[in-house]
Amino acid sequence: MSYWKHDSAIVDEGAQLGEGTRVWHFAHVSPGARIGARCALGQGVYVGNDVLIGDGVRIQNNVSVYDAVTLEDEVFCGPSMVFTNVYNPRAAVARKNEYRRTLVRRGATLGANCTIVCGVTIGAHAFVGAGAVVQKDVPDFALVVGVPARRIGWMSRFGERLAFGADGRATCPQTGDVYELQDQRCVLVQEGRLP
Repeated sequence: MSYWKHDSAIVDEGAQLGEGTRVWHFAHVSPGARIGARCALGQGVYVGNDVLIGDGVRIQNNVSVYDAVTLEDEVFCGPSMVFTNVYNPRAAVARKNEYRRTLVRRGATLGANCTIVCGVTIGAHAFVGAGAVVQKDVPDFALVVGVPARRIGWMSRFGERLAFGADGRATCPQTGDVYELQDQRCVLVQEGRLP
């Protein structure tokens, strides 16, 4: 076994977990789940069957990653954040054939207690603030907050808020990465060095 799990955790036969992944207290990984290397699944995490999780993902306590969710490499899911997979659920109506796929791109952060309504894409290195409700796609590097979530700024891939000058450019103070605003998008135009 190339991963570690706490004695109270359940990893169903057939689940695929990568090298160095850690599964903590009372977590449950379903048989069809595919989880990459060096991930951390906190206490009480649930991972469904039709779920793909990349390398280096951190899922904090009490998060359920339901079917039809994909998390690319190095995504951070804050404590008790919520994914959905049916847009209009009713207890009396079976809608498993109506799941809407959700994609969270590389390096994105989903803050504590935020809700991701199914069928959206969260862009690479985007930052969803704590408690936000995301109902539509979030662009790469966007900082979104509120209910419903709205963009209030841009974040570097290091997680620093970017301050754009009159020339439409910003530099991450931690890495030296240079970003540019192009057609209402934030684009990494020159890579610095990650510490």
